[in-house]
Amino acid sequence: MATPTPGNNALHDDEPIYVISIAARLVGMHQQTLRYYENAGLVQPRRTAGNIRMYSNNDINRIRQAKKLIDELGVNLAGVEIILRMGEQLRQLSHELDRTRTELDRLRATRLPAPYRGER
Repeated sequence: MATPTPGNNALHDDEPIYVISIAARLVGMHQQTLRYYENAGLVQPRRTAGNIRMYSNNDINRIRQAKKLIDELGVNLAGVEIILRMGEQLRQLSHELDRTRTELDRLRATRLPAPYRGER
């Protein structure tokens, strides 16, 4: 999704926008399965003041990933949790590496004066 800018009404991917019935339809599963995934710790939808579950696009994508791992690869819920957590860690490390490379490139572009080699 697009990043909101002044005058732009686009939402962040982590903005909770779907109630459980819509989220279930989007991912092609029963609401009870979504509740089960929540109880298993695979997804943590936000709650409204009235305690209604609200799912974000990130939640929907995470559920789809879990569903694919379970349906297509036969991974159990514990395995799904580990795989999803490792994927998140890998993305974070990749972003950190990108930032480090950018900083290194910036430092390489900075010309430092040659060390002083005075007479002894």
